[in-house]
Amino acid sequence: MDGKGMVSLKDIVPSAQTNIKTQFILLDKGRTAMEGQNKTCLALVADETAAVHFQFWGDECDAFEPGDIIHLINGIFSYNRNNLVLRAGKRGTIEKVGEFTMAFVETPNMSEIRWAPDPSNSKKYVQEAVISTHSRIFPPLA
Repeated sequence: MDGKGMVSLKDIVPSAQTNIKTQFILLDKGRTAMEGQNKTCLALVADETAAVHFQFWGDECDAFEPGDIIHLINGIFSYNRNNLVLRAGKRGTIEKVGEFTMAFVETPNMSEIRWAPDPSNSKKYVQEAVISTHSRIFPPLA
């Protein structure tokens, strides 16, 4: 796999576009919940630049475990029930590409930043404030 077009987690911004291509390690996984007919679970993922909450859907919930290195293609970073999450969405794909051997940081957490529309371009979002430096859902690993 080549790194062409890959984006670091610290560079993702909320958007309706499903074009995020990135790679991260799965650090922690929350319990599975039902959203309508779909099984979902929230996870904490990170790369060497930032962490973010990732939402797994359906069979994805059971297919991945902490320590898995995951490659995401055509992902989306958007709000779901007031939580800002990265996910594959309908058009995206995720696949396991390795285990355990990846440098990562737990802060900043991109899901814990308050975003606001860019005054000069309403289609874009800019960081407004840091809500929390670490995930408020998952406790720090260290």
